Amino acid sequence: MTLSVIIITKNESRHIAECLDSVAFADEIIVVDSGSTDDTCAIAAAKGAKVTQTRDWPGFGPQKNRALDLATQEWVLSIDADERVTPELALAIRSELEHPRADAYKIARLSNFGGRWIRHSGWWPDYVLRLFKRETARFSDAAVHESVQAAQPPAVLDGHFLHYPYADMESLIDKVNRYSSDAAGMMHARGKKVGILGIVGHAAWTFIRIYIIRRGFLDGKEGFILAATAAAGIFFRYGKLMFLNRKSK
Repeated sequence: MTLSVIIITKNESRHIAECLDSVAFADEIIVVDSGSTDDTCAIAAAKGAKVTQTRDWPGFGPQKNRALDLATQEWVLSIDADERVTPELALAIRSELEHPRADAYKIARLSNFGGRWIRHSGWWPDYVLRLFKRETARFSDAAVHESVQAAQPPAVLDGHFLHYPYADMESLIDKVNRYSSDAAGMMHARGKKVGILGIVGHAAWTFIRIYIIRRGFLDGKEGFILAATAAAGIFFRYGKLMFLNRKSK
């Protein structure tokens, strides 16, 4: 087994040390940083990662492809700085790569919000394609919600990531704002249109889907906050799209 771990970062000093410790079993760790102003890069270098800094931000997909292009080992594991590989998942990865069943693998992700592990709301098991043979896959060019495009259907790997996406409400709101801007820009570039009724309808359906259909109510107060915040994010996304369309006329 030869394995490269790739991580893209910006101001991840809160997370990067534990993330890197969790993938210390890999043959190499690649960190591509897009202008951190904290000590993310210094921590990563001290942990033995190969750190590259970029001056621009092309979006999540292109940035992850930059990291992928720097990988040299046969297999690649893509992980975010706010994720951890559990000991059980590390064992499953090492075992699987001794006798691989496929060229790519989906891995479940268990996320924490407000100190609670979220097991409903569409957050669990949240399979993500993250482990693949280097020559057989690339990331999509999407600025947000990028995905691995594999040549063959993936298998499912035992174990799961631990995911700590939001330190507090402020970080959640900040991410919603940034992602809604990027998503609105992508939709605008594709020529998508929306009106007031569409904005309200998309937001309302998002809340219903997460809180009721996906049983977010079983995640307690945190489930309600996640459903409401997701609905707000959709409202912002389509509202920003409406104003982008108006500005371009």
